[in-house]
Amino acid sequence: MIAELGLALLWMAAALAALQLIAGVLALRPQGAQLAGIIRPVAVMQGVLVLVSFMALIDLFLTTDLSVKLVAENSHSAKPFIFKLAGTWGNHEGSMLLWVTIMSVAGGFVALIEKRLREDTLIATLAGQAFVSLGFYAFLLLASNPFARLAEPPADGNGLNPLLQDIGLAFHPPTLYVGYVGLSIAFSFAIGALVTRDVGPAFARAMRPWVLGAWVFLTLGITAGSYWAYYTLGWGGWWFWDPVENASLMPWLAATALLHSVSVLASRNALRAWTVMLGVVAFSMSMVGTFLVRSGILTSVHAFAVDPTRGGFILALLAIYIGGALLLFGLRASTVTEGARFSFVSREAALVFNNVMLCGVLGIVLLGTLYPLLTEAFGVKVSVGPPYFNPVSAIFVLPMLAVLMVGPLLRWRQDKAGRVSAPVAVCALLAVLVFAGVEAFAKGIGILPALGIGIAAGLGVASWLPLRGRNLARTPLPIWGMVIAHFGVAVALFGMASESAFSTERLAAMNPGDSQQVGPYTVTLTGMAPVAGPNWTALEATVEARYGGAAPMILHPQARTFASPPGNRTESALKTRWNGQLYAVLGEEGEDGRWQMRFWWKPFVPMIWYGGALIALGGLLALLGRVAADVRRLIATDKIAYRRHRQGR
Repeated sequence: MIAELGLALLWMAAALAALQLIAGVLALRPQGAQLAGIIRPVAVMQGVLVLVSFMALIDLFLTTDLSVKLVAENSHSAKPFIFKLAGTWGNHEGSMLLWVTIMSVAGGFVALIEKRLREDTLIATLAGQAFVSLGFYAFLLLASNPFARLAEPPADGNGLNPLLQDIGLAFHPPTLYVGYVGLSIAFSFAIGALVTRDVGPAFARAMRPWVLGAWVFLTLGITAGSYWAYYTLGWGGWWFWDPVENASLMPWLAATALLHSVSVLASRNALRAWTVMLGVVAFSMSMVGTFLVRSGILTSVHAFAVDPTRGGFILALLAIYIGGALLLFGLRASTVTEGARFSFVSREAALVFNNVMLCGVLGIVLLGTLYPLLTEAFGVKVSVGPPYFNPVSAIFVLPMLAVLMVGPLLRWRQDKAGRVSAPVAVCALLAVLVFAGVEAFAKGIGILPALGIGIAAGLGVASWLPLRGRNLARTPLPIWGMVIAHFGVAVALFGMASESAFSTERLAAMNPGDSQQVGPYTVTLTGMAPVAGPNWTALEATVEARYGGAAPMILHPQARTFASPPGNRTESALKTRWNGQLYAVLGEEGEDGRWQMRFWWKPFVPMIWYGGALIALGGLLALLGRVAADVRRLIATDKIAYRRHRQGR
């Protein structure tokens, strides 16, 4: 009964989305103005219905209702609670329902709280959101029904992919989906503003919190996903340029450019056409990522194994949404005025330069991701990896980071280079000195890691310079957010460059009692023992690690075996110090009875994820500051309107 209720609510929500679209289109015409009043409540009710539908699916997974096909294929009665819960979205159909749920709830919030837009622009925005939602409703109901029943329920379920039976599944996909959906809201705002020719500061101020929120969640999702892959796969890497990893990176790059552009439009009434175009591009990258993950055209540990028919459905949606948006932009581009001008030396100019660089990196990643798929269609298999992505991306990233040291110090509209030359020179000199020192004392590490460490030092200092001369207690939260986010970029860059430059790997065949030197650590295999977990059994190694003359630390890498479904997974063991991380992986037993062990010493690698967390924290502080300012502005406006009303009486 729960499954039928969830499906019925999903159909009802789809019907409301159709009503919202039709009413929105008609309400923009003079003869349909009376329909405007129903659009907001319809959007809110649609979000409520989908949320209840998703809660019904969660209930089916928690109770392990094996009469539901999705539960039988992706769950098991003996799974721990957290994996039953996370298993709801650890599959194609459930994750798409989560996507639609977040999208519809977000649309309901827009309808409920948005008061800054002109009424016709809001109506067009909600109609655009309904149009986007309808395609995903159709995809769920016609091609990916999450509530389909089985005629003969099995005795127990198949279980969850062993690689997904990790706490990361509870966090990583939902954060990414919130980010993707935030970009769909920004897309709808852009469409609404184009339809009503209302591309201006009010539109940008309404869009900005959604872009900022989406960017924060994408940052958290990518950071968490990187760490999840790092410790779960046992390969010792934090980023593999996997096509599905790239599918999450591309929307983040576009969202970063959009975030800065929409801030300029909201505050300075400039970059109007650029902001609208980036709104379309950012959502386009989300759709491209959705297609790559769910089309079955690539093989990846991250991809959902689905049939190409569903991929064709998503490709059709992508063509409709993005093609339609680009057509509308082409028709309306002449009506989007240029906006306020600014000089070559100004903060706006620096933001434009960095946006162009971000778009350049986006193009590089998109080309490198799609090129192997294109050549394979012609019977030629190629592999595109770090030898392409790292140096070619650096062509755009390094100038962008250099300008990032200068941009926040510049004034809006117009400035003089001489005013900021002294602090910029200090930061540049620091970067050069650090680069030269690394090159002199760590020969053979490569030019890119040395440049990365040098620029990280300069950017780390430059990121705090906007606070000079300010009363720190009265500094607005968005300024603090900018400073912390830019400092996070420097921290993450330092971690990436250090890991690439100084990592040490040791592969050894060891008997209990054998020792190996790994960087500053001496590691000794002291024993092997079987262990059991809630849904797995494992062979566990005990490794004693000594850092110099310090007391020994114990690591327990495991080789886990899962029964439902049958599969194996390595469970790496990590020990973190302020200056790096020791990483240990247990391999197989050799014919001579020795155990294959793999160790890495990765200097400063945790800085990558600390930096990602700082970037997200900076975005969150900026979001809180913007929302608080908007609330104060709305309260002041309401007070003025109330006083005028009282005076009129």
